[in-house]
Amino acid sequence: MKFKAFKQGLCIPFIVFLLLFVIGPMFFIVFYAFTDADGKFTFDAITNFFTDLTQLNVLFVSILISSITTLICILIGFPIAWILARRNLSKGSLFVMLFIIPMWINFVLRTGALRDLLNLILSWAGSSTGELPYLSAVIGLVADYLPFTIIPLNSTLLKLDKSQIEAAKDLGCNPIKTFTKSIIPQAMPGIISACTMVFMPSISAYVITDVMSERQIMIFGNAIQIAFDTNNWNGGSFLALIMLVIIFVSMIATGRFQDNSEKEKGSW
Repeated sequence: MKFKAFKQGLCIPFIVFLLLFVIGPMFFIVFYAFTDADGKFTFDAITNFFTDLTQLNVLFVSILISSITTLICILIGFPIAWILARRNLSKGSLFVMLFIIPMWINFVLRTGALRDLLNLILSWAGSSTGELPYLSAVIGLVADYLPFTIIPLNSTLLKLDKSQIEAAKDLGCNPIKTFTKSIIPQAMPGIISACTMVFMPSISAYVITDVMSERQIMIFGNAIQIAFDTNNWNGGSFLALIMLVIIFVSMIATGRFQDNSEKEKGSW
């Protein structure tokens, strides 16, 4: 009984942290989102958002850039993770560390250095990152979030059931069918985890898009920052609430997709 009470006591700091830094701020976000400057209940923030084409366009652009970034990270990260997973474990771990080490540097410095390098390359073609803002922003986001794709993919690919892959080959599957019917389903948890770790943060990663596009692009994180900087607490809180809803829906969708893939895997 004493040990059980001790374990329950260990939960108290986490509960306090949860109340102060998660539930508390979310309560204020919801409160400000549905009140006006005088604290009266209102739906003005909702009306203003859905009738403002500029804000809707910002949301659309943010989701589009995030989706493209996620897709590119998966297309680049999967082959790299596959190569690392097929190597010797010690060498593979060394190569994985090479992708982690740049993350130790402040991301603003990394992004600024990447922008300067990209400007140097583009100057040969008579262009700059400011003249190609969307391309530059996607390059910056991919460079920053690619390690978050490789690490979960590599961890999943290391645990592949090789006997299942060999069975697919023995049953006459060509390399493409083996890849789509055996490898991809087994790697789906890592793919979903990688998508989650890239898609959600990149919607609000306005510092990266600001630096890379030379402030030519506004994404959803910019809109929230501008709202709070101009003391529009109600509008900014509603935008933050929209962000939370997007993240919540994404987590539910990816969670259900992962559950379905695990059920299908278990039925094989």
